[in-house]
Amino acid sequence: RLDKYTASMYRDETPRAGEQGWLISILWTVSDLNTPQHINHLLLTHDHYQGGRHVFPMELAPLQETFRFAGFEQVKAGIVKWPMSVLRLTSDSKEDLINLADKILQEWRQYSDPTVQVLAETDGTPHHTITPIARKRDGQFELDLVLRDNQTSPEHPDGIYHPHKDVQHIKKENIGLIEVMGLAILPPRLKEEVEQVASYLVGEADTVADYHQEWADQLRAQYPDLTDKEKALEIVKDSVGAIFARVLEDAGVYKQTEQGQAAFMRFVEQVGILLD
Repeated sequence: RLDKYTASMYRDETPRAGEQGWLISILWTVSDLNTPQHINHLLLTHDHYQGGRHVFPMELAPLQETFRFAGFEQVKAGIVKWPMSVLRLTSDSKEDLINLADKILQEWRQYSDPTVQVLAETDGTPHHTITPIARKRDGQFELDLVLRDNQTSPEHPDGIYHPHKDVQHIKKENIGLIEVMGLAILPPRLKEEVEQVASYLVGEADTVADYHQEWADQLRAQYPDLTDKEKALEIVKDSVGAIFARVLEDAGVYKQTEQGQAAFMRFVEQVGILLD
């Protein structure tokens, strides 16, 4: 369930107002105490915002690395412990956050690290942007910047940082703002299909949808003596949640591995951090 959430856009498709325009918009909007707790922005062909007071899991996630960027010493910064690649900036100055976020965006748009399949462009086609999420917490402005990369490959034609084939029976669509923050938006077909898989686990059904067969067989092998339908339904739903977590991992540019996080820090250092 998603409480107190809204989306808005201009009625007419008008060009976005410069590189910093969307950052200025979301931070100045969230600064008004009468407006929603957080504001997100979609980088489409025109301004499109989502926001509200719903608290998403990513908002509650802690920092796993902290640092300060050179020239922005008053801004607290760090890497969020989250499957996707998120930088969190905190300050009481909107202007500092806007300028630092813009610097990070410009750096990301041209940054490549082939050792971890991070490429800024291919034959002139750009791959990098960010998903920004702004909120006000304890009197300070907080800006989460989610790094995005839309490369494809022969192995992953839908996207290297897109749900991979083995999880597309649950989620094959693009990962949007709400999902980035940890709330799954799943296709309506799953409501009935989850029931079918649960029935299959307890022997009340002989078949499931072809694209769920391997998953259903894995669950049946894991729980061979299952007879309680309600328990089976709980197991299937928990498995859907675990698969959605994998979806977010697939979408994360820098993986939660030693190699992935070392590569993330290389990008942070490229932007320019203060050394101890």
